[in-house]
Amino acid sequence: QVQLVESGGGLVQAGGSLRLSCAASRRTFSTYGMGWFRQVPGKEREFVAAISLSGGTTYYADSVKGRFTISRDNAKNTVYLQMNSLKPEDTAVYACAAQPGGYLRTTPAAYRYWGQGTQVTVSS
Repeated sequence: QVQLVESGGGLVQAGGSLRLSCAASRRTFSTYGMGWFRQVPGKEREFVAAISLSGGTTYYADSVKGRFTISRDNAKNTVYLQMNSLKPEDTAVYACAAQPGGYLRTTPAAYRYWGQGTQVTVSS
């Protein structure tokens, strides 16, 4: 089992930045592809970004491409989501997830382990 714990969420004004962190409990963290998803009440969970095992390949949703950056530090068992130029529509609960595959995945069903999520609120 892999435990994932997000941190770094909070309240920020439109145009501001936040960096989310997701710490994993397993030393085998480097064997998992990682992703970030977000969800608001009444809406389906939305893919945000994904990163490969080594961090060499990334993929972003069109809604965040150019503004968000996903990265990972396997030595620290941590994945990050740097969020710049935040917009009110970015407001959501952000959760990280892990999947034991060697390629990028964009659907929630592909991910085996999930963090509890951290709230990001962007004011207008």
